[in-house]
Amino acid sequence: MQRLKFLLRPGWLVLAVIVAGFAYMCFTVLAPWQLGKNTSTEHRNQLIEQSVSADPVPVESILPTSGPLADDDEWRQVTASGRYLPDTDVLIRLRSVEAAPAYEVLTAFELTDGRVVLVNRGYERPIEGTRAPQIEPAPTGPVTITARTRQSEGTVPGKDPLVEDGLRQVYFIDAPQIGTTLGLAPADLYLQLAGDQPGSLNPIPLPQLDAGPYLSYGLQWLAFGIMAPLGLLYFARAEIKERRRSKARSAAGTSEPAEAPAVPTVPEATDAPAAPAATVTDEAAAPDDFVLPRRRFGRSQPAEPTTLTATEAKLADRYGKSR
Repeated sequence: MQRLKFLLRPGWLVLAVIVAGFAYMCFTVLAPWQLGKNTSTEHRNQLIEQSVSADPVPVESILPTSGPLADDDEWRQVTASGRYLPDTDVLIRLRSVEAAPAYEVLTAFELTDGRVVLVNRGYERPIEGTRAPQIEPAPTGPVTITARTRQSEGTVPGKDPLVEDGLRQVYFIDAPQIGTTLGLAPADLYLQLAGDQPGSLNPIPLPQLDAGPYLSYGLQWLAFGIMAPLGLLYFARAEIKERRRSKARSAAGTSEPAEAPAVPTVPEATDAPAAPAATVTDEAAAPDDFVLPRRRFGRSQPAEPTTLTATEAKLADRYGKSR
């Protein structure tokens, strides 16, 4: 256990806490979040596919007596008979339809039995950047419409209804909140109007029927949650191996006897053999020529005596060359 004591150092402890927290978030928050979105998207796509081939039913048959619309009843095609209530238009802010800004328009609709539902009549594009456009009023007489049922979206604290340019505006389609704004008590759902219906504006298209990337994102978070602790174990194992190698090198260095440092030796100066002097013969030199030995520069060795001819010897004796 002595070799694992380094794991108790502050740096390793902080790293272990970070890795444990990250893995916990991956398994309990991030992966379930993405996998849950994948499940809800698949459920939504299944409901839309079923509604396309199903015949519309009267909205009264699926209206909840209290509370929100049932999950399995969303996206169903329904018919509703009654009339639009005048002066009940509400704009939904900050919407995007087909990758462009839009205002969605909701209007209260009174059924023949007296109950009230909200109808999403479609969308209009903003003018001058973000200003709300003028909305064409819905018809006032009795009508029958075909639409799809949708659940309320809920609200967020701080996003209260407001009035701008004389138009009531909200941030979310929440039936209770909009009902309070209008002074009505609508059912906790809304109807998304199909195209070519009485009172319809630009119809909102159905969402694309694909599951999206949520499943792959969820699996990636699970993989990250597994890889983080494994990475910590890998680095701890590498640290242990490095410490073992360092200890082995230290032990090997202390067990070997120290060798005396080598003393450089200076080679002794030796007399290098002089190059043999050229021997001048009688045949090569003229009788009266006198050849002196060549002088060497630097540290030269004594020149060896040169054999002279009889004429050279006389001349050398005359001029003192042999002294």
